[in-house]
Amino acid sequence: MVATSALTYLWWPGGAMLYSLHAGPASRRVLASGRITIPVAEPLSELTALRSLDAEAISAIHTRYFPELYRYAAYRTGDDQLAEDLASETLVRLLESVQSGKGPTTSLRGWLMGALANQVNDHFRRAYARPTSELSEDLRENGKDLSALAEDTDQRAAVRKALSQLTAEQQHVLSLRFGSELSLEETAGLMDRSVNAIKALQFRALASLRRELEGRTR
Repeated sequence: MVATSALTYLWWPGGAMLYSLHAGPASRRVLASGRITIPVAEPLSELTALRSLDAEAISAIHTRYFPELYRYAAYRTGDDQLAEDLASETLVRLLESVQSGKGPTTSLRGWLMGALANQVNDHFRRAYARPTSELSEDLRENGKDLSALAEDTDQRAAVRKALSQLTAEQQHVLSLRFGSELSLEETAGLMDRSVNAIKALQFRALASLRRELEGRTR
């Protein structure tokens, strides 16, 4: 591993290729490969390898988790470049935390999603001093992505404004479900709730979002 202040670069084992945790367009292409399902509790060997700062393990963690982190951040912020920066910064903070003797002890994914959610919240508190905004989702039945609906700039802005009025918990559950595309069970595990509680929270969040949007179109 190459020591830098940001801990952002790694040498590939046995070669001189420099690997950066700050992903570029190639990582965006990974997002099109489909939904990624990762257990909430990771194998101990993965955490052990991470704590030893093994280069191959760190590279594998980046490949495994960056797309999910990126989708979550993009969903909440609506800004691809910001989402990429936040996802990369979360992975950098993971390395810094592990190097200082801290970091995750049981759930790597839970630690990463929690750290990213805090970063998103901090970003919007600094920028707007109000609840965070997030990208859209289809409100018709099950929260499907609203990308087609948001083609119009004014409409996209209206959706983001409506989403920003939700509670932080409502924003978080919708981002996990429809941004990171996690299952009800996975979301329940990360939020330490029952599946039924997540269903209820999601239903209330979507209902509130509908009301906000309907109020803005009158």
